[in-house]
Amino acid sequence: MATESSSARKIRRARCMWASCQDGSALQRIAAVVYHRYMTINGRALVFHALSEPTRLALLEHLRSGEHRVRDLVDHMGLAQSTVSVHLACLRDAGLVTVRAEGRASWFSLRRPDRLDALLRSADDLVEEPA
Repeated sequence: MATESSSARKIRRARCMWASCQDGSALQRIAAVVYHRYMTINGRALVFHALSEPTRLALLEHLRSGEHRVRDLVDHMGLAQSTVSVHLACLRDAGLVTVRAEGRASWFSLRRPDRLDALLRSADDLVEEPA
């Protein structure tokens, strides 16, 4: 089992802080601002970190064809199950993939395939533009 990243822990803490302030107080408003700022800045960092690894990009590319079990992804990628699981956890923490359990199998799929395609096309455009 992979350990939770420090960014994921901070996000979880921010969510807990938001959830614990249910009285409509000033503290709740402050928690909302802090959570929004954290997710805007660090949420973006999580996404770009997830996209910075070629193996994760290859996993995302394969998931474009539909939902896959971890075992399918291991076979396709030719990597160890633990390596694929760590990469999938990073993609899940960044909000790029979703997971559902079915028996002992975990099925992964793209969370917002249309948005991910648009983001990757934009990255291609940036790389291809002459300086």
